[in-house]
Amino acid sequence: MLTVCGLFLAVNGAQAQFGDLLNKASKAVTSKAAKSFGVDKLLKEPEAISTSFEDVNRKGEERPSFHNDATYKPLDQLTKNGADGFVLAAGHFEMTAKSYCLKAGTYAPSSGDGYMYAPTEGKKKDIVIAILKSAEKHPEVEQTDIQMLLWTIIARTKFIDYSGPVKETALKLLTPQQILQLENGALGILPFDIVEKAKGEMPAFMRTIFEAENNIRQLVSSGNYSYAEFEQYAILAGMAEVRSDVPSGVWTLHPDGYYVRYFPSGFSRTKVQVYVPEELIATKGNKPLVYDATNDVACPANTGSQRLAITNEKAE
Repeated sequence: MLTVCGLFLAVNGAQAQFGDLLNKASKAVTSKAAKSFGVDKLLKEPEAISTSFEDVNRKGEERPSFHNDATYKPLDQLTKNGADGFVLAAGHFEMTAKSYCLKAGTYAPSSGDGYMYAPTEGKKKDIVIAILKSAEKHPEVEQTDIQMLLWTIIARTKFIDYSGPVKETALKLLTPQQILQLENGALGILPFDIVEKAKGEMPAFMRTIFEAENNIRQLVSSGNYSYAEFEQYAILAGMAEVRSDVPSGVWTLHPDGYYVRYFPSGFSRTKVQVYVPEELIATKGNKPLVYDATNDVACPANTGSQRLAITNEKAE
């Protein structure tokens, strides 16, 4: 407990002291874990973000032609609900939002990919949501810097291994308590023999993702990297095969009663369209119906494509 209390004081007082205390608190544990980490345990480690198309509730979904002739108003011109998105009204709304890749070692979205809504799930979901919310308060932080940070979290990187710009972004967007949570369940830099043995026991699609995540962990620890290098590991060349049963523009019935659909342009920009039935607003009375995208994941029907974190921020 003394170490944790001292850590919080260090973060508030000096970044350098914070790093020193965190190093002392976890260095021995990291070293021990790296030596004893068995392949069976490695393969069972929970994903930082586990949301997949299996988490999509397809009950109430609608085809792309549903309300396709509607006129859409700007979503970002609705009243803000503090730091929690927008207060919805009846009608049709859209916004091209900043979005982020949440699955390294996969293909970028293609024009034919069908994406549907699912909530953010996984061991680091609270951290990812916190970053997306905090980013709204820090417009000076570049979207590419936030994407690199998210990739390191998806790759289950220990904060003790962070260096360079990604570490600076984490310290700017996360609280001391949240930074400590990065250590929980993180893999750190694995020994070469463990990596090779694990790869030999994985199916091909898992091996690709595992290799991408391991490369990202090594890259951020080097302190000498660029966004292009991160992207090279995180984004596969080419495109995933499109699933014809889930077409682009398919609508998801959100648990809150409105409809939402996604049109990604790459992984960094996604047009979001929302349809709010009049009768839904009528049932709410004085209680606001809020659209907060920071807990939303746009999930591709093809699991080889990238999951996308959606934000409340309009893309430039």
